[in-house]
Amino acid sequence: MAKKIVIDPGHGGVDSGAVSNNVKEKDLTLMISKYMYDRFKELGVPVSITRDSDITLSPDVRPREILNKYGNGSDVIVISNHINAGGGEGAEVIYALRNNGMLANMILKALEDAGQKGRKVYQKRLPSNSSKDYYYIMRNTPNNETLIVEYGFIDNAKDLVKIQSNYKDYAEAVIKAVCEYAGYKYVPLNNNIGTYVVKKGDTLYSISKKFNLSVDELKMINNLTSNNISIGEVLKVSNDSNNNVYMVKKGDTLYGISKMFNTSIDELKKLNNLESDILSIGSSLLIPIMGEGNIDKVVHKVVKGDTLWSIARKYSTTVSAIKSLNNLTSNLLSIGDELIVPR
Repeated sequence: MAKKIVIDPGHGGVDSGAVSNNVKEKDLTLMISKYMYDRFKELGVPVSITRDSDITLSPDVRPREILNKYGNGSDVIVISNHINAGGGEGAEVIYALRNNGMLANMILKALEDAGQKGRKVYQKRLPSNSSKDYYYIMRNTPNNETLIVEYGFIDNAKDLVKIQSNYKDYAEAVIKAVCEYAGYKYVPLNNNIGTYVVKKGDTLYSISKKFNLSVDELKMINNLTSNNISIGEVLKVSNDSNNNVYMVKKGDTLYGISKMFNTSIDELKKLNNLESDILSIGSSLLIPIMGEGNIDKVVHKVVKGDTLWSIARKYSTTVSAIKSLNNLTSNLLSIGDELIVPR
């Protein structure tokens, strides 16, 4: 039986979730979830999402939204995305009492492989009735395979930086685990060049129009000698390795996209030969990839031979800046320490 996926961005609207350093859980979960939704669609996996904007979903409405998507069956996987709080570090995955822990363990292992620390996989019971799940999202989707993924701790400065810097890698890890578990073909994302996964009904002509290319350009980029393509085949859709491709969605504006990718409206218009600010849903924009120097902060794991001076030099910063960010009172480091480093 083919599995269907529902992505649930935790919290939203008047419910901010956990908040730390002016960052709200609801914004991080929406960012992660929208990325996952787009990637599942790209991979041809049946997927829906409970919210794609900052709206309030009550404990009554949210499960109903899930069940309205694909029904209350064991063929539906629900991934509810959250960010933890409480000062800990690393990712956790919670699964329903009715389910086994296979998918939960696969997801945590994938997150570890993506560079996040793994804490635990577990179930949690309702104190007043130990036969029921603690979390309403699991209780009120009684036959779905429902999981909560906590990507890290918002009130741990190192974890927060890791989530903000690597959220696509973490989301991609969950996508890969779900695809492998559900029997879908997973195609890794190439972050350095725009790609497109061929779907049923696609032709080179229809794909070329989608990405503002000619058929000849598309064939040249992919070294194709004929017009034949196969479902699941990955095609390059940009011949410029300094750009990514972004598909315009409902509600997008040039201003919003420029902020999303840390670029400018003028740069977007110039790169895409746009004469106005008007965008069409479904059209594709080339997005300039920002160099490493544009990243505000990174997490550096201390290795043998590292000193504060050598780390500061590597990232073009100062020893005092590193010590201040990490509340260090001495210059001593231990192998395996993780430092927040400004860039």
